[in-house]
Amino acid sequence: MPRWGMVIDVKRCIACWGCTIACKEEHFLPPGVFFNRVLIGETGKFPTSSKLIYPVLCNHCEDAACVEACPTGATYVREDGIVAIDDTKCVGCRACMVACPYQQRTYYDEKTKNREFFPGQGKTEMETIGEKLYPFKLGTVIKCNFCSERVDEGMKKGLTPGKDEDATPACVNICPVGARVFGDLDDPNSEINRLIMEKKGKQLRKEFGTEPAVYYID
Repeated sequence: MPRWGMVIDVKRCIACWGCTIACKEEHFLPPGVFFNRVLIGETGKFPTSSKLIYPVLCNHCEDAACVEACPTGATYVREDGIVAIDDTKCVGCRACMVACPYQQRTYYDEKTKNREFFPGQGKTEMETIGEKLYPFKLGTVIKCNFCSERVDEGMKKGLTPGKDEDATPACVNICPVGARVFGDLDDPNSEINRLIMEKKGKQLRKEFGTEPAVYYID
């Protein structure tokens, strides 16, 4: 069984927000909800200051704090390492949101559901279609799932996640500069492990002790 992970090369990232938009389109996310975000800051002083760009998403931690905090077992780690949410078990207590050290979870309530991309004009046809094709359950927590639907369906067809687009997360496929790589962390010969080893990939805030499956090259 593979253990899926991702490498993000922040030197390559140009902050185009393509990953953010691709993710919203893939999951039909309502206004104000983002599973992929791009954090931008600066370090140093003019004229030698540097721009900092950090794309962030659920880190799909091996020892996830959200899993430990969930009182009903709704949040769990799949055999392939993807941290998932069973919305039939989620009671909306939001303990996982408090526990997540990366702030990558959103509570889906009536207010979130009723948001419109063009306020006061009603929902567009695409918004309405999205609610049917990718429905979220009210009163539950939602987050990035590494596009597990794409991964699972692709593997059933004999495709390889990280190599074949139909089995790879949307944010990886869309990146115009190849800043994101998806693959099997348990395969020592995988591209993702080669990058982590050769370019010294680092986990974000490793001191939290959650063993994230997302690595950064900076």
